[in-house]
Amino acid sequence: MTPTQMLQALESWRDAGWLRRLDVAFARFIHELDADAPASLLLAAALAAHLEGRGHSALPLAELAAGTDALLGWPLEGGAALRQTWAEHMAGSEGGEPQPAWQSQRVLEIDSEDDAGASPLVLCRGLLYLRRYWRYESRVAVQINARVGQATEPGEAAATATDKATARRLLDELFATAGPELDWQKIACALALRSHFTIITGGPGTGKTYTAARLLVLLQGLHAGAQPLRVALAAPTGKAAARLRQSIQKALHGLRDSIGESVGIGEWADQLAPARTLHALLGTLPGTRRFRHDATNPLDVDLLIVDEASMVHLEMMAQLLEALPAGARLVLLGDRDQLASVEAGAVLGDLCEGNASHGDAHGYGPETAAWIGDVSGQTLPPPTVGQGAGLTQQTVVLRKSRRFDGPIGQLALALNAGNAASAVEMLQSRADGPIAMRLVASAGAVLPVAIDGRDGAPGGYRAYLEQISQRPASGEAFDDWAKAVLRSFDSFRVLTAVREGPWGVAGLNAAIERALAEAGLLQRRGEWYEGRPVIVTRNDASLGVFNGDVGVVLRGPTGESTLRCYFLDGDELRSVSVGRLADVETAFAMTVHKSQGSEFTHVLLVLPDEDVPVLTRELVYTGITRASAAFTLIGKSTEQLAVAAHRLTRRVSGLRAMLA
Repeated sequence: MTPTQMLQALESWRDAGWLRRLDVAFARFIHELDADAPASLLLAAALAAHLEGRGHSALPLAELAAGTDALLGWPLEGGAALRQTWAEHMAGSEGGEPQPAWQSQRVLEIDSEDDAGASPLVLCRGLLYLRRYWRYESRVAVQINARVGQATEPGEAAATATDKATARRLLDELFATAGPELDWQKIACALALRSHFTIITGGPGTGKTYTAARLLVLLQGLHAGAQPLRVALAAPTGKAAARLRQSIQKALHGLRDSIGESVGIGEWADQLAPARTLHALLGTLPGTRRFRHDATNPLDVDLLIVDEASMVHLEMMAQLLEALPAGARLVLLGDRDQLASVEAGAVLGDLCEGNASHGDAHGYGPETAAWIGDVSGQTLPPPTVGQGAGLTQQTVVLRKSRRFDGPIGQLALALNAGNAASAVEMLQSRADGPIAMRLVASAGAVLPVAIDGRDGAPGGYRAYLEQISQRPASGEAFDDWAKAVLRSFDSFRVLTAVREGPWGVAGLNAAIERALAEAGLLQRRGEWYEGRPVIVTRNDASLGVFNGDVGVVLRGPTGESTLRCYFLDGDELRSVSVGRLADVETAFAMTVHKSQGSEFTHVLLVLPDEDVPVLTRELVYTGITRASAAFTLIGKSTEQLAVAAHRLTRRVSGLRAMLA
């Protein structure tokens, strides 16, 4: 097959819906740059672009050579066509890597050792990258390896015998209420003193921000400078950032009331800068992919704590690390079992692969174990001590949930273990308990629960709409009323796996909106109406709104007809005129991906009526763990849950190999 014939074949695959227009356009771009590029390289380029759109950072050539095309999610006909075409062009190649045929191409660089090249494609360790993503992975690996191996300076942290003693005293006071069992939160704080990079991962309620607040007190207490450490708090979304700030401040206030004087909690605790989104922290430059802060203009911080790190995609992580000063500490908080970002990469999952606190035989090395013993007084059990890689030494998994020790937590654990039978049994054991399942014939059965909740799980959207009808007579009470409306709306949410169809975001939003109008709970007049909930779909720094922000449309303080969309960040109320909000969607129902970083009292998770690739263990686990008090699952059969429990999300990446 000639290059021209290959491009024609790719176009036919595009017409069949197997490839995107962008994928074929990229293959054509490669052909225009180098007319001698073989047909096999054009095919690989289109597939690499396609996988990037599915969240992968590279194309694994060996898998295609072996006839494996599961990553693409194509129908049987498409998979067969790809296998046949690939086999024809890769005949005689070793391990699926046709280096002799591709070696001299101007559009491809093989086994590059630096990112100074300009070719649009890079082949490295059997993975074909779009150069941009190879560069991101390389830079993330270089930055993290450097930070993990960066020794702390005496006086900056516990590097001397005296500092170890001080750290031990502070840790003993900060964790004085801990029981006799191994305290991984205390261990996490001790490990964070050893280098400039630390990962603290665990499920909901395991105390990640509780630990981060104590680490902040510890680092401030050990800091020898005349001024307190410059601290920044950040998260991928506005809601996650607001929750991070609230959690940190609540923990600090509690510590100050109990042991503040002995651990040195001073004015710095009241002067913490507000938590921001990562985009706001780095400073978005409109119309570009760049940020104001980068390697040439680094952030002015000594310590950066990032929550919900599972949502941070590869490109953002690369830019964040480059903007962080060499001497600053980075602490990542997140649940590695949650969904990865919609965009390419699964950075937290890659970084947490093989860690000591999950019993990895290559776990914490003897030096790390000795440090933990000296600084925290904790003795590691034998299964966690070994000869792990450098990053393992700076990773801690928190496993004891203080919030999810009931039915929701048990359901999440069963699902995360792939035990579908146990999960189904729990859901069906009691229809009016904290967790329940309803098997229904059509998506219309979602509506009664969406409006009024169910027995044992109050909620539904009636509550916030009735709150709107109780508008205060005076403008002075408006802010408190608007906050109550927003909190009431955030107590319940309908989540779904897919966007399209009657079981997806589009169909459910329309159906719920129509049902609420028929019940007299809202009056829709055009696109914008009072009570409409919306989710922002694109960052707009000029308006102060960011992708994932959720608000409710209300009339202004004096009841005028002008509509504004109100958002709640912690206790701070802000609003934007609806006429200025161009990139929003109605948010009665939202995807599980969009719900990350949020918590709702009652979650109603709707599974699609047919099997789809996005229906995975991570998606259902993330949906379950958005609920704090009640969880309801609606679907056509238990088979959907079983399929999800056994399907793990996979993101192709070379980051782990680069880190090693």
